[in-house]
Amino acid sequence: MKKIAIPVLNGILSIHFGHCDDFQIFDTEGQEIRNSVTKKSPTHQPGLLPVWLNELGVTDVIAGGMGQRAISIFNHNKINVYTGAPAKRPEELVRDFLNGTLVTTENLCDH
Repeated sequence: MKKIAIPVLNGILSIHFGHCDDFQIFDTEGQEIRNSVTKKSPTHQPGLLPVWLNELGVTDVIAGGMGQRAISIFNHNKINVYTGAPAKRPEELVRDFLNGTLVTTENLCDH
């Protein structure tokens, strides 16, 4: 079972990870979405989001752009990070991820 988090702004993937309004978190099993919840993002502070998502049991994060420090903290907490995802609806991204068809480009964050 995987728990996948997507940073969301205006109903689609937030290109800048730390500036999202919410996170949509999906519980999955195999290639199926079992449940999803939306959690309000805590106030942005460097290093907070990886720890917070870890406490929620997240195993994977799909993002557009993310700073190297955040990626390192996620990796330290054994959370997989996929950057360079397109600005699509969260459910579409998770379905693509589960089906092995998620197309990512370079990390969209330059700091």
